[in-house]
Amino acid sequence: MSNTRSIRSALNRKTLRRGLAAVAGLAALVTIVAGLIFPGSFAGTLLGIATKQGTIEHALRLCVPIVFAALGGIYAEKSGVINIGLEGLLIISAFTGVLVTSELGPQSTVGPVPSIWVGFLAGILASTLLALLFAVVCIEFRADQIIAGLAVWLIALGLAPFAATVVYGSVNSASVGTFGDWTVPVLADLPYVGPILFSAAPTVFMMLVAVPLAWYSLKYTRFGRYVRASGENPKALDTVGVNVHKVRYAAVTLSGILSGIGGVGLSLGQAGIFIGSGQTMVNGKGFIAIVAYLFGNYNPIGAFGAGLLFAGLDAIQLRLQQVPGYAVPDQLIQMIPYVTVIVVLALVGKTRVPDAAGEHYESGEER
Repeated sequence: MSNTRSIRSALNRKTLRRGLAAVAGLAALVTIVAGLIFPGSFAGTLLGIATKQGTIEHALRLCVPIVFAALGGIYAEKSGVINIGLEGLLIISAFTGVLVTSELGPQSTVGPVPSIWVGFLAGILASTLLALLFAVVCIEFRADQIIAGLAVWLIALGLAPFAATVVYGSVNSASVGTFGDWTVPVLADLPYVGPILFSAAPTVFMMLVAVPLAWYSLKYTRFGRYVRASGENPKALDTVGVNVHKVRYAAVTLSGILSGIGGVGLSLGQAGIFIGSGQTMVNGKGFIAIVAYLFGNYNPIGAFGAGLLFAGLDAIQLRLQQVPGYAVPDQLIQMIPYVTVIVVLALVGKTRVPDAAGEHYESGEER
């Protein structure tokens, strides 16, 4: 009897999710059609903003920290370590990149390397070291991964603004400038797609390369197979002579490197400054990254699509606030990306989490 009720409950949830998905899809379709038929309406304005070249360019820049953190979270969790400290890794790398750049001098060089690129590497290093500390606590000392991840976030959330106050006298740093755009000759001159894909910040190009590389490495390389086995059946991996701890250390360290690129991409690739007020300039992007890779079902390409969706909605709401003639409170417009996150979580339902995610493992232990 209980099994029958469980099956009915699962079917009801599945039906509800499908219904919500259908409603969301229908609403999007109606908005597009209405926008095409009535270009002067709110739907037309919304469609025009969404398809504008500048909006898409902005969305690609905004999704850099989300996508890189999501890729890092995928590697960590697929290896069996749940890293919800991605937000903290983004914060510490964003701050360190700006700090090192400003201390060296924004216009100076270290040998042939511009100081902003030294700051870029320093930010990645800071994120990697914090991720490695998290790995030691969770893997060696078998700490609760959720609590340890929250600790990483809270440490970074307190440390970065405090250090900024010590150095700059404020939780916000001085401006250090941003990376110049990289432009691909000829391709950048293509109509519409050229400026979007071939004239962008370096971190955008890195993201567009990192996503397919992450997908390929997890699916087809030996390291990827080890990572997946570590998260699904570490005992089997241990039996064939592969050190599970080393695989998990490598995966969590990689999550630190990738999150570091995302954090520095936010501060040095977009703002040129570290903002430490409130939840800092990261402002929940690490947690949105977790939603992104869950929505993408641990697939790097799916996570990229979800990250671009959230960043696109953020870019749209920023531009909607600049449109006169619509009496829509700014607070409601600013809620759009976050409401979408909630809707996405409801639509995703039960994502298939790796079997051994969150579980500690010692070589030779019985499972």
